[in-house]
Amino acid sequence: MQGTSAFELQLRGYGLTTAHILYRMPDHQEILQTYIWQDYDLAPDFPQMFGFLDFWEENLDGPLHSVRYSHQKLIKPGEFRRVDGEIVLH
Repeated sequence: MQGTSAFELQLRGYGLTTAHILYRMPDHQEILQTYIWQDYDLAPDFPQMFGFLDFWEENLDGPLHSVRYSHQKLIKPGEFRRVDGEIVLH
């Protein structure tokens, strides 16, 4: 995916995924901190997001508390509406 433009990814079916991550502070487990992650990803499997979360759990000290995410395809099929009349302005 590296080196591929955002537009090309969207044409391949990727959508913008945003994850709101709550994690515990390493030295003060009772304090929650927030982190926002955003990338283009494929629903419903989300390989990019789960890859990032796996990296987090393996390499970072702050244990995950919760993850909320949203996903939106930015390029959608166009709308087509039939026009039954015409207004002429001179």
